[in-house]
Amino acid sequence: MNETSAETRSVVVERQIPHPPEKIWRALTQSHLIEEWLMKTDFRPDEGSRFNLSADWGAVEGKVLAADPHRTLSYTWDTKDLRSVITWTLTPTPTGTVLRMEQSGFRPDQQSYYRGAVAGWQRFFANLEQVLARID
Repeated sequence: MNETSAETRSVVVERQIPHPPEKIWRALTQSHLIEEWLMKTDFRPDEGSRFNLSADWGAVEGKVLAADPHRTLSYTWDTKDLRSVITWTLTPTPTGTVLRMEQSGFRPDQQSYYRGAVAGWQRFFANLEQVLARID
């Protein structure tokens, strides 16, 4: 699940999901759906747009770096002293989509953020899969 480089670490979660990329894209980019599986947000999938996410534990500021509908979505994820990048990759398969999320940029002195992300993304993915099962 995790990759390590000399400078920073990444959290990677990859799942085979039995839904088409178009449906998953909606859940990743429509703010009312993002709020159901991740956090409250004013997200828009437009390159260069800024957004905020908020939860009980705090807030995240972000900026969309890339948005290629139904294929890839990348944005900054900045909170407190953590500066990271989230990249979603959607790969169609005969039975749905391989969904890959990588959060990169954890410095060696950010073990608590790293451990929190490892646990948090597992919960977020479970929530995302529940939303996908419910929407058309």
